[in-house]
Amino acid sequence: MPIQYLSGLTAKSRTGQADLHIGVVLTLVAGALNAGGFLAIGQYTSHMTGMVSALADQIVLRNFALAGVAAISWIAFVTGAAVTALLVNYLRRSDIHHLYAVPLLLEASLILVFGAFGPTLDRHRLVDVSLAVITLCFAMGLQNALITKISRAEIRTTHVTGLTTDLGIEIGKLLYWNRMRPDDKRVPVRANINKLRVHGILIASFLAGGIAGALGFYYLGYISTIPLASLLAVIALAPALGPAGRR
Repeated sequence: MPIQYLSGLTAKSRTGQADLHIGVVLTLVAGALNAGGFLAIGQYTSHMTGMVSALADQIVLRNFALAGVAAISWIAFVTGAAVTALLVNYLRRSDIHHLYAVPLLLEASLILVFGAFGPTLDRHRLVDVSLAVITLCFAMGLQNALITKISRAEIRTTHVTGLTTDLGIEIGKLLYWNRMRPDDKRVPVRANINKLRVHGILIASFLAGGIAGALGFYYLGYISTIPLASLLAVIALAPALGPAGRR
C-alpha cells in the first residue's frame, strides 16, 4: 500500500489528492532549502523576485561581479524549469507512466551535490558561494516547473507570494456581503473553500519546512540535506519498487 501510494504521486494519471500531497512535500523541501540555505550561504534561492532585484541593485552600485552572479542564478532557475519541461514532454511522448519521477530524482541528486560540497565552501570566496547559489536556483526552477506541470499551474511550491495573494482573494470573497434582492439575477460572490484550504496548507508547509531547514542547517550543517534528498528519492524510486517495476 505505501509503495502504491508513493507511486501515485509521480504517475501520469492525476487526482486532486495526489497533487496536494506532492505539493506539500515539495513545499516543505523548498522552505527547508530556502531558509536553511540562507544560513549556509547567505542567499535565498527559491524565488526570483529578490534575485532580479539584487541584479538591479548591484548594477546601480557597480558591483558587476555580484550582478553577474545574480544574472547567472536567474538563468539557472529558468534553465531548471526548461529542463523539467523537456523531460516531462519527452517522457509523455514516450508513454512513460511515472513521467514525473525523473525530474524529482534529478532534484534529489542536486540537493545531495549541494550537501556534499557545501562543507568545502569558503563563504568569503565569491566563486564557491556562487556555484552553490546557482545549483540551488537550478534545483528550485526544476521543482517549480515540475509542480506546475503536475497541477496544471494550480500549485506553486518555491515561493508563497502567489499563494498568499490567492489566499487573500478568497478571504475577501468569504467576507463579502452579498446584498441580493429577490429579483436580483447577479451571480453572488462565493469563496472557493477548497482553494482556501489548499493555499493555507501549502503556506503552512513552506513555513514548517523553513523552520525545519533552518534548525537543521544551524545545528547539523549540510548533513541536513540528506533527509530532504532521501524523501524525494524515495518518492521518485517508488514505481521501480512496486509490482510493475519489478517485472
